[in-house]
Amino acid sequence: MLPPYICDTRPCVFPTSKDEGNRQESLTFRRLNIKIGEFYLIRKNSTEHMTFRNLGLSEATLKAVEDSGYTEPTPIQEQAIPIVLMGRDVLGCAQTGTGKTAGFTLPMIDMLATGRARARMPRSLILEPTRELAAQVSESFERYGKYHRLATALLIGGESFGDQEKALGRGVDVLIATPGRLIDLFERGRILLSDVKVLVIDEADRMLDMGFIPDIERIVGLLPYQRQTLFFSATMPPEIRKLADRFLTEPKEITVTPPASPAETVDQQLALVHGDDKRAALREILRSEVIENGLIFCNRKRDVDILVKSLTKHGFEASALHGDMPQFRRTDTLERFRSGELRLLVASDVAARGLDIPRVSHVFNFDVPIHAEDYVHRIGRTGRAGRLGTAITIAQPDDVLHTQKIEKLIGRDVPRRALETVNAANWDDRPRRRRRNGKAASVEPESLARERPRRRSETSPAKQMRRRHTEAAPAETFRPDTAFGEHIPAFLLRPGREAQSV
Repeated sequence: MLPPYICDTRPCVFPTSKDEGNRQESLTFRRLNIKIGEFYLIRKNSTEHMTFRNLGLSEATLKAVEDSGYTEPTPIQEQAIPIVLMGRDVLGCAQTGTGKTAGFTLPMIDMLATGRARARMPRSLILEPTRELAAQVSESFERYGKYHRLATALLIGGESFGDQEKALGRGVDVLIATPGRLIDLFERGRILLSDVKVLVIDEADRMLDMGFIPDIERIVGLLPYQRQTLFFSATMPPEIRKLADRFLTEPKEITVTPPASPAETVDQQLALVHGDDKRAALREILRSEVIENGLIFCNRKRDVDILVKSLTKHGFEASALHGDMPQFRRTDTLERFRSGELRLLVASDVAARGLDIPRVSHVFNFDVPIHAEDYVHRIGRTGRAGRLGTAITIAQPDDVLHTQKIEKLIGRDVPRRALETVNAANWDDRPRRRRRNGKAASVEPESLARERPRRRSETSPAKQMRRRHTEAAPAETFRPDTAFGEHIPAFLLRPGREAQSV
């Protein structure tokens, strides 16, 4: 009796070279097992021990993977690599840290191994939401493609236009870019996108959150209709599916974990304190934990700099990372954090998806993220590759709605953490709502009452002056005794003017 199989109607694309043809032929009979007409049957629940050699990659790519120390593919890699090699569109969903980048990097290296790029006409395009992610994808192509002669180019903001234009002029096989810089170079006439065969949109949901939808639509409109499109994302909101219907052609959806589920290796905790005690709570947690290196996330960029100054004042070594920093400072800060020279890194959400550091021991949410999906991305920086990690969120009573959305998304309550030197708060301490003049108004509870600046008195000189000009004229109009006859100038008839004799 045959074991369970998955049926796929698209055949593999056989290259023209003999070696590549033999490799793909072995892929057909080893990985796809049986061919019946135009149908390929893929073994679904095989007990065979899966390695990278079972995925149909070339020997040069396999050697580069082995040099990097990897032998077994992750679930997203195991499912995505054969589908990408078959030339199908892919909509991949996997939590952060599961190897999504290698899921499209490895097959693209083999697909682009034959052929030659022309000047200013890249053969493939990878769009990333942040500069850090773009730089990491570029490093992945250099690492896994070191035995291939592939030309790569990195187009990100904060770098010289001249150097990027020179790289495009030499011909590019793999172009990795952020949407803004790519459009800038296109408008300058320095790049043509009519020869792109493979389009990759990485972290697609973050693209949506950062407002890149119009830029993505414009870029896709510049690409040829006949292309392979790959979407990879950590979450799968409805907007992503709508975008997939527009940009993808019969995509193969690959989901290896429930959407927006944090890794089981991450110990999640939540400390509930009053808003004025958040910094003290963070300092107590930092002193009580054994931290190898930690990421601290804030919702706003200005709060990042304020928190760094506060931590430095209390003897902690910390640096900031946010989008307003120059690129060279961001790069230098990341290198110091990767090397272990920097222990604490305070960042905005620009770094939530842009960091690929395997040994981050702790993640601290100084602010509860507004979007529940961002919580998954933040804590996904720790507990990667099967390692244990800790994620601690500091919340205040105002964050009750955001916390409820997070717990609903991940499907469980976040365990509470008690602090010794900071008084705990309750969700009931949040501001109550009442009706005033038909509109909802916020009223602080007595336990959180603060001295507020008083409103300007109704009897202030400014109020009296405005009232004087708006008061109605008296019932009996004053008519002064003048020498103008029946005609009296209007300025003499103004309300409140004292009688004057001429």
